[in-house]
Formats: sequence, structure tokens, C-alpha cells
Amino acid sequence: MLRLLSLLLLIALWQAASMVAASRLLPPPLAVLAVIGREAHSHALYFNLATTLARVAVAFTLAMLLGTIFGIWMGRSATFNRLGDPWLVILLNLPALVIIVLAYVWLGLTDVAAVLAVALNKFPNTVVTIREGARALDPGLEEMATVFAMPWQTRVKHVMLPQLAPYIAAATRAGLSLVWKIVLVVELMGRSNGVGFEIGSAFQLFDVALLLAYALPFVGIMLAIETFLVQPFERHVSRWRPKAA
Repeated sequence: MLRLLSLLLLIALWQAASMVAASRLLPPPLAVLAVIGREAHSHALYFNLATTLARVAVAFTLAMLLGTIFGIWMGRSATFNRLGDPWLVILLNLPALVIIVLAYVWLGLTDVAAVLAVALNKFPNTVVTIREGARALDPGLEEMATVFAMPWQTRVKHVMLPQLAPYIAAATRAGLSLVWKIVLVVELMGRSNGVGFEIGSAFQLFDVALLLAYALPFVGIMLAIETFLVQPFERHVSRWRPKAA
């Protein structure tokens, strides 16, 4: 209820600000809603939203999968951690724009280059988070698994993953918010479709209503994913933690 009231307050402030500013600089909510309806009627809105969401899903899945594997490996192996840490530091500090430009230069203006650039930007953050979780694994539980001669599949499912779940949830939340923002930049710079491309086109035309008509539905979808998928998952895997007073 409070979240709904907060959104209604934001819309009210938007309406008030549009009455003060020029309509060309900040169109009112109803004007933007009319543009959303027009774009939806032409199916352009649905196509571009689906295209961007597909890129987000593929890049996010790739980054989480590889980041989790390398994070566990670095957290459990001191040798591999020393070997991989310089690479990790470089990736963490390499600007996203540099990675995007290099991907397009080396692989061309393709979806493969776009997805790999986004995944590579997310990958080191996932590794860092999961590595900390792997370092925090309870050695007593590991010893118990060894004593009972558990198969490695059972160890992963019942010993390792439950302990890593809060770290995976944290990496998921942080990663999703990072990935979709970078996807928009990638689309703006080198793709001919998607929400980022449409936002770039609206900017060139100085069409603020069109810009908001593509930005707001996409933000709404990501907010729904955060509210109905990411937050419930995070609460579920952290349910054993004591609640703050």
C-alpha cells in the first residue's frame, strides 16, 4: 500500500512540475500515456520491449552462471584466487563504455557483441559477491559431508547452495539493476532496435514524450520483476536470519 501511495505521489509531483515547465521539456502524464498507447497500437512498443528483455535475460543468465562458477572456484582455491584476482580487479575498474566499444569493434554491431559486452560488465561483480560467500562456507558442514561420503551432487545441493543462497540473491538483485541499464547503453550505441535505440531516436528528435513512453514501461517491468521475483527470492533464502527489531 505504501509503495502504491509513493508512486501516486510521484505522478502528482510530475503533473505539478509539467505545469510549471514547458510541455516540450516535461510533458504531463496523460500526454505520455497517449504516446504509449500510440506506440502500443502500432506494436512497436511490444516489439522493442521484448527485444530488450531478451537481451537482458541472456546477458544476466550468462553473467550469473559463469560468475557463480568462478566465484566458488576463487573462494575455495587460494591458488586460483591469486591467479584470477588481477584479472578481476582489471574488469571491475574497466569502464563499461570501453568494454562495449571494444566488443563492437572486435565482433561487429551484432547481438552477440551486445550481449557479451553486457555480460562481461556484470561478470566481475557476481564473482566478487559469490567469492565472499564461498569463503564463508562452514568447514564443519564440509567435514560432515566428507565423513558421510556424500556424492558431490549431494554436497552441492544440500551443503553448498543453501549457504550460498543469500549471496546469490544479493548478486541477483545488484546484477539485474546493473544489466538492464547497460543493455540500454549498448542498444543506443550499436543496435537498430530495442528500448535503448528508441530512446536514442527520441533524444535526436528532442521528443521527451516519446523518450518517456519507452523508458517508463520498461522501468515498470523491471520494477515488477524486482517486486514479485527478486525480493521474494531474497526473503525466502534469508528467512533463517534473525529479523531486525
